[in-house]
Amino acid sequence: MLGVFCSLLASLLFGGLYYLATWLRPLEGQEIFGFRMLVTLPFLFLAVFVLKKQAEFIAFLKRIRQEPYLILVLIFTAFFVGLQMWLFLWAPNSGRAIEVSIGYLLMPIMMVIAGKWIYKEYLSVWKWIAIILAGIGVLSNVIQTGAFSWASALVLTGFPFYFMVRRKFNIAHIHSFILEVTILIPAALYFISPVDLKQIETVNEHIYFALFLLGLLSGVALISYTMASYLVPFNVLGLLGYLEPVAMMAISFFIGETLKPESYILLICLSFAILFLIIDGILNILKQQKKRKAKQC
Repeated sequence: MLGVFCSLLASLLFGGLYYLATWLRPLEGQEIFGFRMLVTLPFLFLAVFVLKKQAEFIAFLKRIRQEPYLILVLIFTAFFVGLQMWLFLWAPNSGRAIEVSIGYLLMPIMMVIAGKWIYKEYLSVWKWIAIILAGIGVLSNVIQTGAFSWASALVLTGFPFYFMVRRKFNIAHIHSFILEVTILIPAALYFISPVDLKQIETVNEHIYFALFLLGLLSGVALISYTMASYLVPFNVLGLLGYLEPVAMMAISFFIGETLKPESYILLICLSFAILFLIIDGILNILKQQKKRKAKQC
């Protein structure tokens, strides 16, 4: 139960960060990104101590020393994850919150497709239906608008590629993420160097409190998700993860964005596609439970 709670808390807090971006005006996307990197890094190191992973972190540093090419890999992955984190905080203040939310709704479908064609994973009927529905939705949107949102496309392609690179080099853990954020610190300092917070405070009197919340929510969300990843089976974690894009979409509407008529079919198709993926996940969990019980008998 603790793992499920941590996962749900992380999803809600990440959704809350989407809304918090609107409290940080008139800071712009790259400036918010810079502050987020600075205030998040201490919480990441705290997570290592809370979870008692110091030995694993040191072992990873030793591995990098033995395999120095990993430095280039981490620079590469840092760029990709940094781009996604910038987009996440830029979108709510730029009228692109719904587009980015749609990208996050499409991302699980893209992960399923990548699993099939790259890793030769088995696809159930439910997953095939989800892929077809998502394809119909995207095609409908392209036909009606003549294009597909670059913000949505960046999310649905960027994150799967990032995850695949991390998986290929066996660096899919919090230790590599800490180093990725560390690599991004010089860029973060560059982005915030022109910012005059005293001047910003004349426009937004709550700016310091909002920056404090940015660090707190980011840190607690990351620690909660990391704890969940150790406590909850991977398939259950993936199932619970669907809450985050749903929360993002709800917040997009809450902050005043509206869905364009040409995107109605896309969102309806995505909603059903996610529903079918959830059904598939629940059925897989039930099957695994039956297998465990059968082995125990």
